[in-house]
Amino acid sequence: MLERTIIISNLEKDCMHPFSELVRTACQFQSKLLLSCGSKQVNAKSIMGMMAFDLTEGTSVKVTAEGADEAAALEALEDFLTCK
Repeated sequence: MLERTIIISNLEKDCMHPFSELVRTACQFQSKLLLSCGSKQVNAKSIMGMMAFDLTEGTSVKVTAEGADEAAALEALEDFLTCK
């Protein structure tokens, strides 16, 4: 299991539909992917969960990846959330 805290940057400026694009990115991986902010935790592969999540610039989010491709999944979500 890998965890990383990421500060969201440039997401709204560069990404037209951040919820669906983030879910699409997460679904490319087999690993279980969770995003946490404060006491709220959601499955990154769930569009309904992501819509209830705060994805605004400057928000600090903990990303947890667990599974065979966890390193690649974590890197992909970090790249997405920071619009690299």
